[in-house]
Amino acid sequence: MEDLSGSSRMHKVMMTNRRSCAINGVNDVLSFDIHEILLETEQGMLMIKGDELHVSRLTLEKGEVDIDGKIDSFTYSDVSGAGHKNESFLTRLFR
Repeated sequence: MEDLSGSSRMHKVMMTNRRSCAINGVNDVLSFDIHEILLETEQGMLMIKGDELHVSRLTLEKGEVDIDGKIDSFTYSDVSGAGHKNESFLTRLFR
């Protein structure tokens, strides 16, 4: 059995024609709607913006997410070690 604890998974993003993407190394899906998806990955927080976004496949045990829709942007933010312990994750992310 594969050990998924810690940062042992590789993070990879594969996009095709800005209409679909497959992402590996995903730890959690924090929020999603048709305009924005927020993922916690092995390389930090990943915000995906676009139109008609849809999470077509989610397998957190393997750390895999497939997304369909018109993808406009990917934005990474590294929040590890930032902020105070009493602050929520979203407070630290949107400073």
